[in-house]
This record gives sequence, structure tokens and C-alpha cells, in this order.
Amino acid sequence: MRFDIISLFPESLDPLFSISLLGKARKKGLVEICLHRLEDYLLPGEDIDDMPFGGGGGMVMKGEPIIRAVRGVRDKNLKGEVILLTPQGETLRHRLVCELADLKQIVLICGRYEGIDERVVELVVDREISIGDFVLSGGEIPALAVVDAVARLVPGVVCGKVPEDSFYDGMLKYPQYTRPRVVEGLPVPEVLLSGNHAEVERWRKEESLERTRRRRPDLVQNPSH
Repeated sequence: MRFDIISLFPESLDPLFSISLLGKARKKGLVEICLHRLEDYLLPGEDIDDMPFGGGGGMVMKGEPIIRAVRGVRDKNLKGEVILLTPQGETLRHRLVCELADLKQIVLICGRYEGIDERVVELVVDREISIGDFVLSGGEIPALAVVDAVARLVPGVVCGKVPEDSFYDGMLKYPQYTRPRVVEGLPVPEVLLSGNHAEVERWRKEESLERTRRRRPDLVQNPSH
């Protein structure tokens, strides 16, 4: 799987892509993460942004540099999509992450300022994604979230049982405990010390369902999430 990230500040992402699971996955060649500086696609004398037509505050990122960048990094021989990170996009959920994991290349556009020229969306964007109903200074943090979530589904990236994570069965994950058995008077549930694997599995399923009903009832009502 290849990720291409187009950004004004790609250096802000590189350290995070070099550590932990993503760093190991890159070293093993399981995922390829390529960072592209948008300014490298400017023509001589061209600016990265300009005032919006119709007036209003702030600046808008010009469309032509972004379009050139996308066309320069997208490999048409790979099954892929170009994604714009924007508050106006579809909310990133596990179902969508699974869809993206089937791709071979994902190109992520990180916006800044007041947004980007709409013609970028019309000409080169396949999908718009949001990570929540709030506004950030740019698309770099959402891009990191997309890469991290999707890369976890690439075979070999996660050593543990990925299907036991939250949302994989439509519910939140059950409570977890480790040593010592008692922390400030709070003991580990006895069932987890019983050695009875069937009982442990039953307890985990019950706790997972109860936690989901209490904290995220929307997931129980809308299992497609």
C-alpha cells in the first residue's frame, strides 16, 4: 500500500511516520509513505494562495498547483483514490477505513487557510473525508489519522489480533487489565483470573456490548458504522 501526502508542511508529518507501527511497517516495506511539498509544484512567480472571488476574509489555496501535484504523484496503474481532507467530507468510520484498505494507492490532499479552489474537487478528487465535526488549522492531522487507521489493516503491520480492536464487530472494546492484580484497592475481575477461556470470552462480549450501549448507543442503533 502506498500513501502520497501533498502538504505545505510535510516535515511536520515525517517524524510521526518514522516511529512505532508505521515506522516498522515502512522499514519492512509493508507500506510506502511519500511526502510531497506543494510548493515544489509552483511555477516561477506563482503564489500558493490568493484572495477569494466574491470577497471575504482569509486566503484560498490556488487550484493549479494542487492539480499538478496530484497528477504528478498519482499512479494510474494502481487501484487508488485521491482524497481531500475537509470538514465537509464524509466522516471517517471503520467501514470507510475498510474500503480504503482495499486500495493500492491513496493520495491525500492537506488543505490550509480558508480552503482550496473548488475546481480541485471537480477535476482530481475522488472522495472528501472529515475526521469529525470540528475545524483544524490544516489537513495534516486528518491525513495522519487516515494513514494510521488504514495501515493497521495491511497484513503484517499489526502483530496482534486486529479484529479484537474497537469497531471491528460494531462495538467498543471490552475493559483490559494487567499486573498487579490490585491497584489502589481495585482488583482485576475474578473471571479473568479463572483460566476458563469460555467464561472469559463470554465476559468480554458482555462487557463490550454494555460499554457500547452506555458510551456509544449510536453504534448499537446503526451497526453499519
